[in-house]
Amino acid sequence: MLFSRRDPGRLEARDRRRDPARIASPDRRTDTRLDKVFRVYLEGEHGMGLGIARNISEGGMFVETRAPQPIGSQVRITFPADGGEMSAIGEVRYVCHLLGRTPVSDRGPLALRGMGVRFLYFEADEAGAGDVH
Repeated sequence: MLFSRRDPGRLEARDRRRDPARIASPDRRTDTRLDKVFRVYLEGEHGMGLGIARNISEGGMFVETRAPQPIGSQVRITFPADGGEMSAIGEVRYVCHLLGRTPVSDRGPLALRGMGVRFLYFEADEAGAGDVH
């Protein structure tokens, strides 16, 4: 049998993850979230498309989309607005495909596809940069 030396710092981190107070909490996220839904444009290694941004925070957001990009890939998310566009580059952290049932009187199954995206950086709006007074 082989034995390895364990790093005490690693053990402490593991123990913190198993802390009952953290496990009991349904939401361990620390950033404040914006509870709005809005359209975004997506561009990634597997093409372009539309998405619905949900649950946005300073660190990232969930994007509902028919064609989520692969985990680990980078995506450009463009937020359209009347005053101009803003784009963020993010990393896909997880992908979900959920299927649920509705009552018989409704049209059919509920489906949700999307991806969790962590913001890496925001791109400057080059067209509007000279318009600042």
